[in-house]
Amino acid sequence: METILRISNLTVSYPAGVGKTKAAVDSLSLDIAANEMFGLLGPNGAGKTTLIKAVAGLITAQAGEISLFGKSPPKLADRIRTGFLPEVSAYYWFFTPGELLGMYGSVCGMSGGGLKAGIDRALGLVGLSAEKNHLIKTFSKGMQQRLGLAQALLHDPEFLILDEPFSGLDPLGRVQVREILQGLKKKNKTILLSSHELSEAELICDTICVMKDGRALRSGAMKELLGGKGALSLEQYFLDVIK
Repeated sequence: METILRISNLTVSYPAGVGKTKAAVDSLSLDIAANEMFGLLGPNGAGKTTLIKAVAGLITAQAGEISLFGKSPPKLADRIRTGFLPEVSAYYWFFTPGELLGMYGSVCGMSGGGLKAGIDRALGLVGLSAEKNHLIKTFSKGMQQRLGLAQALLHDPEFLILDEPFSGLDPLGRVQVREILQGLKKKNKTILLSSHELSEAELICDTICVMKDGRALRSGAMKELLGGKGALSLEQYFLDVIK
């Protein structure tokens, strides 16, 4: 099976005082295969968001290697094949989803019929077609999160990088986002997501990596790590590992 993302001995450090640094990601390695739903799990400060930003090309690693679609380092053409949802998304409240996605698409070089089709397709995938011309300021948190997914999907990427896609959602919002992600997987998308929502990760992820202090403590197929049906829940496994 094709490897979409390969991370080898990656280290990302931040300044931590005069002449000192702290490794937010410390010699971490992992592989993500095509059409895989891969979950990054860990407590606050584990390094999940730093790792995701490095994969998305937003920050530079001090050591190690990131290979995307078999290319290391990834080129612009490789990054265009990815979509990114940040942990915190900020929108212009006086825009509509159609206007917002039109602006994002124009910035990324989309135009004309291709942009219009991309907007309609993305809003349809996240269930916001009927709200295309409604003001974003009227949206619930769940609708805003689905709009964030729409911008990540605008150019029909093969690989999605999602930082806390369930953050701040009520039970209905979590179900809606979960169903969207499961639908995307059926469309052969590959998804890397970080989440504190262990129950959601357990329901949708094929493979997980449990991080703490920048290191990967355990990584592997969900079913193998939990021991099969009737064994540990992901929450129990997670707590056992990080302790």
